[in-house]
Amino acid sequence: MVRRGSCAGACVVACVLAVAPAPSAAFLSSPRLAKVGTARAHGARGATRTGAMHMSGLPADFDPLSPSMDHLSMIDQASKGRSQPSMIGGAGGVTEDRNTDLDGARVGPPPDLPSLLLHNRIVYLGMPLVPAVTELIIAELLYLNYESASKPVYMYINTPGTSTPDGRAIGFETEAFAISDCMNYIKPPVYTIGVGQAFGLGAMLLASGEKGHRSALPNASIMLHQPRSMARGQASDIAIKAKEVMANRKTATQMLSEACGKPYDEVLQDSSRTFYMSPDDAVEYGLIDKVLRSSKKDDVVAPAFLDALSMGSQTNRQSLYED
Repeated sequence: MVRRGSCAGACVVACVLAVAPAPSAAFLSSPRLAKVGTARAHGARGATRTGAMHMSGLPADFDPLSPSMDHLSMIDQASKGRSQPSMIGGAGGVTEDRNTDLDGARVGPPPDLPSLLLHNRIVYLGMPLVPAVTELIIAELLYLNYESASKPVYMYINTPGTSTPDGRAIGFETEAFAISDCMNYIKPPVYTIGVGQAFGLGAMLLASGEKGHRSALPNASIMLHQPRSMARGQASDIAIKAKEVMANRKTATQMLSEACGKPYDEVLQDSSRTFYMSPDDAVEYGLIDKVLRSSKKDDVVAPAFLDALSMGSQTNRQSLYED
């Protein structure tokens, strides 16, 4: 059966083709027409090839037939996207698969050092006293108080305090007061060790440790100075802030006087200008109790977590040999 609509359409098409002039040979051989035909021919194949390259981890413009490429570079580019570390890792972040074998031992990502230190009741203060640092230090102290109320806490102090070496204020005195109050509030004794620098209220924190267990390394630097203000605005606002700064100076001087066993007026006079002390001077001043010096004749005892890591690496090495 033949449909009328189909016959009519065929007749119209035939008439149009008969009337329309045939394309010339020059037009058919033109470069522009050849380029369009080539693009259309490669369209579907290009889309399929791009998707396959994307799924395999290879770039879209990668040509496996190129003589400049070898199979090693192909494998390297294909596996590059699968061995990147996690973007949310940070300190102690988890990587996807970066473990390698080195001399028969399986080597993976580095351990989470802050967690290892905290597990061994070590708190490290190594930044200026800003709110984020204070929050972390207080949280660690409260956690260690909850974990054990009898074991001591070791606090290593290496901080410029609330200001930069050039005198620019970057923190508030209340941050140091909060840490000191927490040190005295928790039940475990806090042993303080000065490392590098303990300036300003950092020196006050160093002196606020457990009496008899306040120490510093031989090349540590300890310095006293008055609080500095970040007051800005109109005169009345600056006057209010200046009153608060003077109150903070009185509080810091009183806390340092009690920790060092010095008269209030003497500490106030010493801290009226920048006052540097060596660890030996700090012992004489009453700010610390001793200077930690290592002797090569004494046996050095490694921390417990280092022994645990060593035992873990030996176990992994033995399991590799057994396999």
